[in-house]
Amino acid sequence: MPQFSLTDRTAAAGRVAHLLAHDLVQPVAPFVTQFVTRLLGGAQPLGVVFYGSALRVPDPEGILDFYVIVERLDDWTSGYLAREANRILPPNVEYHEIPIEGRTIRAKVAILSIAQFRRMTGRATLDTTVWARFCQPVRLVWVRGPEAADAILACIIRAVGQAGRWAAALGPAQGTADDYWLALFAHTYGAELRVENGRRPRSLLQGQEGRYRSLLPDVWRADGLPFRYEGDQLIPQLTPELRRNMREGWWLRGRLGRVLNVSRLLKGAFTFEGGARYIAWKIKRHSGIELPLGPFSERHPLVCLPYLLWKLRQAGFFRRRG
Repeated sequence: MPQFSLTDRTAAAGRVAHLLAHDLVQPVAPFVTQFVTRLLGGAQPLGVVFYGSALRVPDPEGILDFYVIVERLDDWTSGYLAREANRILPPNVEYHEIPIEGRTIRAKVAILSIAQFRRMTGRATLDTTVWARFCQPVRLVWVRGPEAADAILACIIRAVGQAGRWAAALGPAQGTADDYWLALFAHTYGAELRVENGRRPRSLLQGQEGRYRSLLPDVWRADGLPFRYEGDQLIPQLTPELRRNMREGWWLRGRLGRVLNVSRLLKGAFTFEGGARYIAWKIKRHSGIELPLGPFSERHPLVCLPYLLWKLRQAGFFRRRG
């Protein structure tokens, strides 16, 4: 079974770190940085990371996705109950609309402390949510300074290491790098109960195939996970016991992922700041029906849910869906 020397592993780890650091500093559209500047105001988090579908396919009319990484949860302005909920079941998610150059830019903003970020990208975590996102290309669009940048990069390196290890266990016994990444993303989507079509994992690779193909063997080398090549095929040399143990570990993560996803939805009903506006925007975008929201219904969407459903019915929303 091939083994990698410490020199090989160190060199591979350096290449992984270099590639991911290069990802982080790639330019983004000016409206993205303007949005983040307005969002933060005088706040000084460690950094703001831009990720998701709007990064892959820029769309000013869509929803941007950000993670704000803070030193302590108390550093981000929110209510006491929201902060405590974030300590128990991170992350909290907020919805923001900010006018930029005459256009309304919309974003979902998740809040994590750096300690939570480290934990949720580490091997011991049973929650796949964070590392599954941060093994994909992301941009560091705002950062407090070099030390903060290094801390965030270290977590992203951990996320990619997690992804590579699970790809080896969940993918085929032999296949291309694409095969392993596709298998991984199919499993991570399944663990989150996300409503996506079967082409979604493939869309994550589109335009980034070279990145993913370069990353996987170096992630395995850096981890000391032996593998060999047959042409363009990769063959990870996992022992039957290790493969079985990891697949059993994934079974637990998959079941827990569903519980966590439902729990986050329930938590979000009480802590999703701006959630009513987000739902109203989604309804208008997909149906053309404008849902009027007053200050009370914005603050208390659950209390106003019967009224909002009645307004949708009056506007023909359910009839159009029939």
